[in-house]
Amino acid sequence: MGNIVAIVGRPNVGKSTFFNRLTETRQAIVDEVSGVTRDRHYGKVIWNGHEFSIIDTGGYVTNSDDIFEEEIRKQVLLAIEEADVVLFLVDVISGITDLDQTIAGMLRKIKKPVLLVVNKVDNASRLYDASIFYGLGLGEYSALSSINGSGTGDMLDQLTSMFEKKVEEEEEDVPKIAVVGRPNVGKSSLVNALIGEERNIVTPIPGTTRDSIHTRYSKFNHDFYLVDTAGLRKKGKVKEDLEFYSVMRSVRTIEYADVCLLLIDATIGIESQDVNIFHLIERNRKGVVVLVNKWDLVEKETQTMKQFEEGIKQRLEPFVDVPVLFISALTKQRIHKALELAIEVYKNRQVRIPTSKLNEVMQKAIEEYHPPSVKGKYVRIKYITQLPTHAPAFAFYCNLPQYIREPYKRYLENQLRKHFKFTGVPIRIFMRKK
Repeated sequence: MGNIVAIVGRPNVGKSTFFNRLTETRQAIVDEVSGVTRDRHYGKVIWNGHEFSIIDTGGYVTNSDDIFEEEIRKQVLLAIEEADVVLFLVDVISGITDLDQTIAGMLRKIKKPVLLVVNKVDNASRLYDASIFYGLGLGEYSALSSINGSGTGDMLDQLTSMFEKKVEEEEEDVPKIAVVGRPNVGKSSLVNALIGEERNIVTPIPGTTRDSIHTRYSKFNHDFYLVDTAGLRKKGKVKEDLEFYSVMRSVRTIEYADVCLLLIDATIGIESQDVNIFHLIERNRKGVVVLVNKWDLVEKETQTMKQFEEGIKQRLEPFVDVPVLFISALTKQRIHKALELAIEVYKNRQVRIPTSKLNEVMQKAIEEYHPPSVKGKYVRIKYITQLPTHAPAFAFYCNLPQYIREPYKRYLENQLRKHFKFTGVPIRIFMRKK
């Protein structure tokens, strides 16, 4: 389970350049997930064996002063709630501003580690100017320039040293299932319908993680943890009216889970926010089941369900090998079926295919449709193996991996899905040199 780092800071201190520098440097090649547009607010970073997620909290800022303060407060609150370490970015050129003071004031009160990073320090005299930031009362700072990258390595060393050594709990082989979705789709109603009256069968386990509640669910031959990280923030400090915040809220829940039940409101249909959450699940390579909730409120005609499902899959392309189930948390319609699907997806995510079988099936598929030749060169795929990763990933060894394009990778993925059970599970395909 990686750590989560949130970047806060007022606008124009270079947050996005900094973010890009971290998530796109060569050392930190991060998600090469096919068909996903890079989300500018969320990425994964790998540094010296530490893997962590980074959230840029500056999702929406409107430039009028009074809203401004409010926005910054929201960002800081989001960071304090969601992150393990808060990274506060300031700008050496403009020095300390009132807004920096406000943010520092909020950060001095919290228990979490805060790393102050002074940006735009790209020469010696600016390094000297940076010492003014001791005045924020946040202790030592790290100076760097995100434009040319100087100082980034030292900063990352300092950052990763701040992560709590997470005591690896004895990982029992019990699936962790999470309910995610945007506000008001009925997440808590579903959780309550599942756990419901029989609270006594369910044992909330204290101290599993600081801020997620794992409820052990064992009845009807099921045994799994229901992960609920939202349970602890009923204070409503941050109004979840903004799309960005409610999507970012899902990050931690998704990272904790093995399989996510993504809830969609049947009365509204699938919206861009649902799609964003779906992509977060896909990028974290977790299993997913799409549940269309409040189905009891929809006027039905003969084709309704089929059309609805097609509409959803269109929005989720290219990853459409996903179970879609119509439920009602209120009337408890099909909620047990939802659990069965989740467990099935969990099993699919753990499928290991013997190399001989994999090659037998896939070589035939490659025979039927060879990779297109590029500049007169033919790509020959010699050998395929499944990588020993948490989520299914495959390496195709070939003579010219650089010539294999997205559409062909998608063909290979579809063939894998056709012959083996990977429903609900993102697959990664790597082309490797023989």
